[in-house]
Amino acid sequence: MKEFLIHHKKSAIIISSGVTITVIAVILMLTGVLQGSGDSDSAALPASNLYPTALATADSVLYTTVPASTDATSETSETTESETTEPPTTVVTHVTNPAATSPKSEEAVPFATAAPAAAPADYQAQWDAGYLVAIDNPDTSYDCSRIKLTDDDRDLLERLCYGEFGSGGFIGAAMIAQCVRDAMAFDGYDTVEDVIKYCRYDGSTTSGTSDDCVMAVRYIFDDGGSAVQHRMLYMYNPYMVQSAFHESQNFILSYDSVRFFDRFGY
Repeated sequence: MKEFLIHHKKSAIIISSGVTITVIAVILMLTGVLQGSGDSDSAALPASNLYPTALATADSVLYTTVPASTDATSETSETTESETTEPPTTVVTHVTNPAATSPKSEEAVPFATAAPAAAPADYQAQWDAGYLVAIDNPDTSYDCSRIKLTDDDRDLLERLCYGEFGSGGFIGAAMIAQCVRDAMAFDGYDTVEDVIKYCRYDGSTTSGTSDDCVMAVRYIFDDGGSAVQHRMLYMYNPYMVQSAFHESQNFILSYDSVRFFDRFGY
């Protein structure tokens, strides 16, 4: 054996080096180093400014009733390029949300960031007030009027929440429901069907719903709760599409890869 090793010293070194490299590579893969370095899509997304309360579930929801605000039709809105032009006597302008575009037809879109708060946000105060997710940029003046749903609207919204963000559970569904409610309250849409049409929701409404979605719609519309302390009107998933329109709006937060926005101004 000794004589064999002397004559095959170089081969033995090469073989032992190969075994060592293989063992190291396996260890790195098991610890996730190699996997993480190749996940360029995930690395491109910014960290979510998300602080969910552990109590925000469909089975145990803590909230305080949000008082009804002045009806949205008493507010006036500024006309922008994305709004439909209407006669001066019309006080509510419906906003059409441009469709998101495929990454293949658009250059990489830079992610918008949340506007920095003037003072550190009090997460506990937001949770204590009933908001499901505390954010760094809350709008303490946010107040949304109650919207009473018809049976048809309720059924459609429950299915929409599931089709748009069924994977997000109760919190994700509540965020979709809040977007729909805010669109109805601030932009004057009369029905959930109108919100789907003019805000260009494309989630399926034919795949049924879930208990989380039913509870979320009840929480947002019947109980006067809100997912976050800020108006939200737009959302999209950058893993699926890119949208310069969305990223030009007022970024609020991301949750499970879905990014939520308000618009600037009224």
